[in-house]
Amino acid sequence: MIKERQNFLNRINLLTDAIIIYICIPLAFWLRFYVLPDGIATIPIESYLVVGFVYTLGELALFLYLGLYRSYRKIGLAGELFDILRATLLSIAVLLAILFVYREIDYSRVMLAIFYFLSLFLLCLKRVCLRLFLRGIRAKQLNLKHIILIGNGKMASRYIDEIAATPVLGFRIDGYIAREANEEFKIDYLGGYDKLTEVLEKYKPDEVVSAVSSEDYKETYNILEACEKAGIRIDVIPIYAEVMSSKPKFDDLNGIPLLNVRYVPLDNFLNAFIKRTIDIAGSLIMLIVLSPLMLISAVGVKLSSPGPIIFKQVRVGRGNKPFNMYKFRSMQVNDSEERGWSGQTDSRRTGFGAFMRKCSIDELPQLWNVLKGDMSLVGPRPEVPFFVEQFKEAVPLYMVRHQVRPGITGLAQVSGLRGDTSIPERIRCDIKYIENWNLALDIKILLTTVFRGKFINDEKL
Repeated sequence: MIKERQNFLNRINLLTDAIIIYICIPLAFWLRFYVLPDGIATIPIESYLVVGFVYTLGELALFLYLGLYRSYRKIGLAGELFDILRATLLSIAVLLAILFVYREIDYSRVMLAIFYFLSLFLLCLKRVCLRLFLRGIRAKQLNLKHIILIGNGKMASRYIDEIAATPVLGFRIDGYIAREANEEFKIDYLGGYDKLTEVLEKYKPDEVVSAVSSEDYKETYNILEACEKAGIRIDVIPIYAEVMSSKPKFDDLNGIPLLNVRYVPLDNFLNAFIKRTIDIAGSLIMLIVLSPLMLISAVGVKLSSPGPIIFKQVRVGRGNKPFNMYKFRSMQVNDSEERGWSGQTDSRRTGFGAFMRKCSIDELPQLWNVLKGDMSLVGPRPEVPFFVEQFKEAVPLYMVRHQVRPGITGLAQVSGLRGDTSIPERIRCDIKYIENWNLALDIKILLTTVFRGKFINDEKL
């Protein structure tokens, strides 16, 4: 039943998108030629409506290609809005290119600009309103997707916790199948694996989620067969899910599926090129704009205590390669370069150094590291070799963070995980950033860093 409702919702979603896009054509025409000054329409509205009809079809095709009409339960609002932005930018760029080539008819560029921003705003507003509407009805236990869970191990427990923590997603676990009951589970135990077919016939769930542990992995084939015979979709949480990416990528070798356990978006040449280009341009601009502040800071460091202006410390970068990271010296000269952190009341810190650290001015020389290619504007913070050797044995997945360039700021830092804070939590944020990198996320982290705000995770909205 939920599948039929989802298909109906998708059709309504597509239809309302089409109406919004197309109706923005006459609305933009009216605003440009009847509201704004100097509004002389040299081309009749009928011509704009014809172009708008073709444009609407093309944009909807892009929306379909980007998966914007799939279920909202497993995609975040930020990602959806970013996909809308990508599709609309590409659509308007293609339209302008076509109109440039065929210049026999001089369409108003101002009117097209009004149309673009108006349609983008309304499309995004509709998606936000739809999410809020779905959140409201799911809070009333309506529009729920019924799940049968298989397994009673660690990943099954984690799945239950995630569903309980995010009720707005609209999932309801009717019970679980496992070799034996788990007393810690707060959902109904429905029996052993031999009861699966009977349970599927009785409950008729919308979906089955298999989270069997390695001890019960041999049951996987029978589970898949039972779900296929019942015509019920099944999602499988791999037994190695704890060490794999949240967005794995599959390759194909003559029909043999190959799973990339940890797919890193920045392994893509285009993504890496875009990020590096922004790093170079951004660091150059900031070095020029902030040069007066850096000069004043250099003088302040020199006057505050004897010693060099720049403090160099070996850190571990991408590919586990060491590099010299630069900072304005904020402490008395000492031999403790192996130490990676200092407390808020460290007696070695100078008065001017404490001020620089409070305002993060001491980090500005790292813009030179970015320009050199040792670092990026955004990424996991680099650590000294001494602590890397300790953490790689004690903290799971710690070394994954070295698959990308370290950054001046990162998701962990804007999430409040700076200095002497939980290392596992910082690594969790770093890996989340690495696996979910996109340009919008970098911009958000940079803006949050500049304005000293706390990073807000809106993926569950």
